[in-house]
Amino acid sequence: MCRDFVCPDRDCALCPRLKAFIDNNRRLYPDFFNAPVPSFGDLNGELLIVGLAPGLRGANRTGRPFTGDFAGDLLYKSLIDYGFAAGTYQARPDDGLKLINTRLTNAVRCVPPENKPTGGEVKTCSAFLIREINAMPNLKVVLALGGLAHNAVLSVFGAKKSACKFAHNALHSVSFGEREIKLLDTYHTSRYNVNTGKLTPEMFDAVFKTLAALMPRG
Repeated sequence: MCRDFVCPDRDCALCPRLKAFIDNNRRLYPDFFNAPVPSFGDLNGELLIVGLAPGLRGANRTGRPFTGDFAGDLLYKSLIDYGFAAGTYQARPDDGLKLINTRLTNAVRCVPPENKPTGGEVKTCSAFLIREINAMPNLKVVLALGGLAHNAVLSVFGAKKSACKFAHNALHSVSFGEREIKLLDTYHTSRYNVNTGKLTPEMFDAVFKTLAALMPRG
């Protein structure tokens, strides 16, 4: 069983392709986590960060979102710099890092082949994202890392994509039941985006300045 009630069970078989991929990785990499990756952080937090899916040698290996691969380096540094995390990020789940007023998850909880989930897999896993948001009574802001996460969040909110187009550091207002929640976009912190300059540290810093303005600390 997953240690988090908003996460699929360890042997979740709702997406046969992903289940087969994880089963194969359990044979190839028996020391990896190799299961749906639980969210990280406090359900009472006001900020939810939504990524794409676990990386094969990142979260799928360590069992913590964005931990152990390139994409987590810039993300966790920014979280610490802006007071959304405390401690030292050492790319392992036992490094003692704590998130502050923040929770981190993925649109798809299982590692997909070539890091590319299908639309059907995103839709299937949206049930867990809905459960996640319902379980966060204080949620005010969702930060979507990349276009897929952006679209997954909009689908969960029942919002029109035409009214909330993805753009870096773009801010949208969406409704979830009776709650009004802000959706903030950023390019994903992937190695490819950073190495090609699609996402620079300065661009990502600008996103966190927007977050800081939305969630001023006392």
